[in-house]
Amino acid sequence: MGEVLDGPAVRRWCRLAADALGRTRGEIDALNVFPVPDGDTGTNLHLTVIAAADALDGLPAAAGPAETWRALAHGALLGARGNSGVILSQVFRGLADVLGPPAEPPDGTALAAALGHASELARGAVEHPVEGTILSVLAEAAAAGAAAGGDLPAVCRCAAEGARRALRRTTGQLDVLARSGVVDAGAAGLCVVLDALAAVVTEEYPERYEVPARAAATAPPPERPAPRGPYYEVMYLLDAPDGAVHDLRGRLDRLGDSLVVVGGDGLWNVHVHVDDAGAAIEAGMAAGRPHRIRVSYLHADPGEPHAPHTGRAVIAVTAAGGLAALFEEGGARVVRRDPGAPPPLAVLAEAILAAGDEVAVLPDGPEVLALAEAAAERARDAGARIAVVPAKASVQGLAALAVHDPLRRFGEDVIEMTRAAGATRSGHLEVAAQEAVTSAGLCRPGDVLGLIEGDVATIGADVAEVARRVLDRMLSGGGELVTLIVGAGAPDGLADALGEHLRRRHPDVEAGVYTGGQERHPLLIGVE
Repeated sequence: MGEVLDGPAVRRWCRLAADALGRTRGEIDALNVFPVPDGDTGTNLHLTVIAAADALDGLPAAAGPAETWRALAHGALLGARGNSGVILSQVFRGLADVLGPPAEPPDGTALAAALGHASELARGAVEHPVEGTILSVLAEAAAAGAAAGGDLPAVCRCAAEGARRALRRTTGQLDVLARSGVVDAGAAGLCVVLDALAAVVTEEYPERYEVPARAAATAPPPERPAPRGPYYEVMYLLDAPDGAVHDLRGRLDRLGDSLVVVGGDGLWNVHVHVDDAGAAIEAGMAAGRPHRIRVSYLHADPGEPHAPHTGRAVIAVTAAGGLAALFEEGGARVVRRDPGAPPPLAVLAEAILAAGDEVAVLPDGPEVLALAEAAAERARDAGARIAVVPAKASVQGLAALAVHDPLRRFGEDVIEMTRAAGATRSGHLEVAAQEAVTSAGLCRPGDVLGLIEGDVATIGADVAEVARRVLDRMLSGGGELVTLIVGAGAPDGLADALGEHLRRRHPDVEAGVYTGGQERHPLLIGVE
């Protein structure tokens, strides 16, 4: 059934590309010297295409072309990894824009136009495009396809061959590639994807997908460049209006390099290399709602200090003085952060390094959790045993600290702390700053929002009333212990009113009330 690029063929192509990248990812990883020599480009491309293939597998068998192409692009956007993976997701989006709408399977002319559109979109997503990379190889593939005429198999073959020719030239286009005697890793991965497309359309399947071990014989001998540039790769999905992305790009561009922002219609995938990972996350928070945050440590610093061997320690992160006191009373060392912003990654990493050779870290939010993982990785490079307890709220961190036992083996202690954090449901109240549509309906400035596990569960005008509703919902599934942490902006008598409500409606529940002093949330709630 060659010479057709309909919905089933798109599915076959995506799965074949994922399989081919799985078999070649080690060779592609070995080529990876740009933008940083972290040896993961093949793995990142493989994971990105797997995410797209999984999205296609979730479609009904009768899904049409438009739905199929849309799922391909959306799955890649959500699952994109690394610089090249984010760019490849934009390539899929460009193909979907052109090939998705027609009711009939596309011909060669349509595919060539789609490759050209994909090339433009991918280049536009990169803040500072560099020749000798996946971008120049994609452009050459699109040009070769456009010159092949309207025959679909011919366009596929010519695009794949054009990409291979351009791949060989990348060594001479980029100094770092020439010094190492290799071709560009991301471009090599794109060639594998285009080879898979040609195989599906022509039904001419190669026995092996070739990845050049190195550039031409005239190239200098391989030389691994010394790590340089920013220390952290920051990636996140961002829910934000399209108009906010321009300012976000400018802010991130001033913070670092390798900036790629792809997406649209309110959902974006952001990738950047920076020294200050916290500032990159703050930029996303200013533009919209970042989630699925990933922070990776790019280089080992030759001057990295070794962790002092001072025994077991727990580090807790918080923005509030009252909460800091609660953690310190429980025996934790506290890293303070500004309200509404994660702590500087360097500060958190230094605190971990100074704490001991076995350290458990208690974050207080999803954005801090991602930073803590990166800081822990840096400390592990210095020889320490570090575990980040997956606490996404202060009440979960307090629950974990309550079961901490320094006399247990470190691994067992971390398991118990993780169980305690996971067994604690979290809720909080906050006051809406602007009009927005939430999962509980429309809210306006000044409304009191009651959130459970990060989702808005109820909206009201009175803090105490909203708090009672949140408590009742959280206890509807059971609970033995309620922790209430009162914030700086809470109305007088809130704790007494909630205590009376619990005694009347939930007499079997034990309650603990504390003064947290947090600014943004009048009340934090934990249910164990």
